[in-house]
Amino acid sequence: MLRASLLGSGLAMLLAGGALAETYDLTVDPVDIDTGDFTRSGIGYNGKSPGPILRFKEGEEVTINVTNNLSEETSIHWHGLILPSDQDGVPGISYDGIAPGETFTYNFPIVQSGTYWFHSHSDFQEPDGAYGAIIIEPEKREPFRYDREYVVQLTDTHPHQGSRIMRNLKMSSDYYNRQQRTLMDFLSDAGQKGLGETLADRQAWGDMRMMPTDIEDVQGYTPLINGKGPEQNWTGLFEPGERVRLRFINSSAMSYFDVRIPGLEMTVVQADGNNVQPVTVDEFRLSVAETYDVIVQPKEDDPYSILAESVGRTAMARGTLAPREGMKNPLPDLRDPPLLTMADMMMDHGGHVDMMEGEGESDSHVMPDGTEMKGDSHGDMEHGSGEETEMDHSAHGDRQAEQEDPFYAPGSGLLPSAYNDGKFLSYSDLKAQKPLYENREPTREIEIRLTGNMERYVWSIDGVKYEDADPIRLQYGERVRFKFVNETMMAHPMHLHGMWSILDTDSGKWDPIKHVVNVNPATTVYMETEVDAPGEWAFHCHLSYHAEAGMFRKVVVEGGPENQIGRLSSQRGG
Repeated sequence: MLRASLLGSGLAMLLAGGALAETYDLTVDPVDIDTGDFTRSGIGYNGKSPGPILRFKEGEEVTINVTNNLSEETSIHWHGLILPSDQDGVPGISYDGIAPGETFTYNFPIVQSGTYWFHSHSDFQEPDGAYGAIIIEPEKREPFRYDREYVVQLTDTHPHQGSRIMRNLKMSSDYYNRQQRTLMDFLSDAGQKGLGETLADRQAWGDMRMMPTDIEDVQGYTPLINGKGPEQNWTGLFEPGERVRLRFINSSAMSYFDVRIPGLEMTVVQADGNNVQPVTVDEFRLSVAETYDVIVQPKEDDPYSILAESVGRTAMARGTLAPREGMKNPLPDLRDPPLLTMADMMMDHGGHVDMMEGEGESDSHVMPDGTEMKGDSHGDMEHGSGEETEMDHSAHGDRQAEQEDPFYAPGSGLLPSAYNDGKFLSYSDLKAQKPLYENREPTREIEIRLTGNMERYVWSIDGVKYEDADPIRLQYGERVRFKFVNETMMAHPMHLHGMWSILDTDSGKWDPIKHVVNVNPATTVYMETEVDAPGEWAFHCHLSYHAEAGMFRKVVVEGGPENQIGRLSSQRGG
């Protein structure tokens, strides 16, 4: 059972720099996970999955004792929290991990507020159930009102263990693809487009050894809300007319979800724990590891379904907001699945980049680091073995600007639309409630090419897997502009540990602050980072099997103050 107690002697209190200190105990345990469709063994915290909701207060200092009751090493990463690098919880970078039977004590100040989460950073323990939520209460009054709140934590629980899934993907990348195209699809397409166009389309996909249904690497899972499957129907109660805050967290291994509550508009007030200028939407896409806080106001004495439908339209999580227990609506049918287009393969406008050759094999890809890149010198870098076709990514960016949503490739099959033809949230809609940093020019730019070989299930950065790559070296105090160029047909939620990511939405000082930036297929996305966290950090795609396959880097921040606690205490991250 989670214990929160004050530290100290007889007074049971300790003032650490003027902040109240709290202690929490967590155990990492083997658990059984019941999805309503199947029961499987997994890993949880304090005897359950998801683990307990940890509630902190901005300005306090926390001590968290983590006891490993597994027969294998474990770890806990505090996703999105700004803290000292040795407290970040990544084995091999932050520390050695937590051995079986041992207790590791984390200790760090809370310098932010909002909705976050925690999870294991060891092997496949996170997809096996090792995750939980974090809520941090702000020191000052929030700029929005609500009467009650609920965490809505999503995950994609599969009957197979994570290690088995990885083996199967390496054996056959389409092992879990249940939406492969059939003869009937061919005949239907030929009837609509003509035989010649249909044959050409099939040949193009065949030449790339890919399928337009390659949207989700893993299917066959049951999506859960707060540990409950669709038929188990997690329920949050309300009184008609109340304003209800819902803290959405996507803790999935691989699954993106489109979230809607039919009959209710949702006002987005936070993204990744940071306040944004309120924007009212009918539906939003929750990338893996992102969080969004929304406020809804159900006025009728009726149940309202919380629906989270996978982007590939293969599964749907369901919970309910209801005035009384036991109320629910029928579960709707899944919408028609999308199909990738040639635009998602970077083939729609001027040529094809061959992403299928050489990935993970060539050492000729230059890894950007602080010693080799100055200003805009990234344009002179070599990228690849010479077998790849050159692309003008700046022209690609200009084409994006002409589209309805610039964060999708022109003509993308993944471009979302709301269930009721209403408003679907775009990154372009997110504007910071209050700028966290001075709006200044970056000192330099680093290009990050997201690369992969779907057929062999190899994922990488700049064509180099993690184990073969040099670290990205940053200098304390600089402002770095990262340019993500996605040369794959899959979306990648990129997560930089330890520092905020300022997503470039062309809003200047109002650009939103995030800890995960999603990069859709065939797009170029920019983010900037104030390098204010000395130490070593992880930087990776948050799709579990992509990170394990190699889309991962170490970031080394050189220089900076010796007293990192002092730096953190003076910084506001909420």
